[in-house]
Amino acid sequence: LSDGRHEVCRLVRRDARESDEIAWDPATGVLNAEDLTGFDAVVCLSGEGIADARWSPSKRKRILESRVESVRVLSDALAKSVSPSGVFVCASAIGCYGIEHGDTRLDESSGVGDDFLAEVCRDWEGAAGSLSGTDVRVVHLRLGIVLSREGGALAKMLLPFRLGLGGKLGSGRQWMSWVGLSDVVRAI
Repeated sequence: LSDGRHEVCRLVRRDARESDEIAWDPATGVLNAEDLTGFDAVVCLSGEGIADARWSPSKRKRILESRVESVRVLSDALAKSVSPSGVFVCASAIGCYGIEHGDTRLDESSGVGDDFLAEVCRDWEGAAGSLSGTDVRVVHLRLGIVLSREGGALAKMLLPFRLGLGGKLGSGRQWMSWVGLSDVVRAI
């Protein structure tokens, strides 16, 4: 976003060191509402990685809380801001629809699933509730797997193939919805 067309100010989980940084702590709810004044948009992409480890009960808790708390803290601060941004763009995921749909076409009007990721997405999107009744427009980005040459999911998927161990998963006929990082940035 900062390729010369937009001025970006990052929220950091430490003391701000640069003029383009704002300190916050979503786990404890620390964020000054006035720090969000004057921005055209606030974008929240935070959340514990879901492909990093097995989903133990503690990992599931971190996946849920890292998303819900960051959105709740930002939404509450925006709702309290004297001059809030015009739009709050919040990451979400296509996991909200559940995992078993075969060839069914899904869109925003499709129902929410009933598995763990669907519940996470429902609570994640619901955490922006303090902005209802305000002038802030809330946009939930229901993304598939975001792929980039710089790392993330693609790097993890490529490694077995580079080692000569790659192959199809399951029947090979299942869907894998993905989007390139540059397209996500353009959408934001």
